[in-house]
Amino acid sequence: QVRLVESGGGLVQAGGSLRLSCAASGSIFSISAMAWYRQYPGGQRELVASITSGGSANYADSAKGRFTISRDNAKNTVSLQMNSLKPEDTAVYYCWLAGRIGIMMGDSVYWGQGTQVTVSS
Repeated sequence: QVRLVESGGGLVQAGGSLRLSCAASGSIFSISAMAWYRQYPGGQRELVASITSGGSANYADSAKGRFTISRDNAKNTVSLQMNSLKPEDTAVYYCWLAGRIGIMMGDSVYWGQGTQVTVSS
């Protein structure tokens, strides 16, 4: 079973920085991509940033220029460096993984439990 554990969330003032980390563990055969999503109260989860196993990164418009996603493939971890944080960044942030648990299987998706990020004005 695949497990994703996020860390690094917390309370920060506007203009500050946080670094979120996600560690994947379990019976993972291969990882095709990892990503960070966020969800506002009462809203849907929205993609913030993603990165493929080959290192190709994509960002939501709101994250461009402020956030940086990175991976350590050897450790099956993904991080999100968040700079110049704004109150509108306040949300629960979720780690996401697309990968296989067996060579004969297609990709499945997995979610972390979420970590709260709160940015005060």
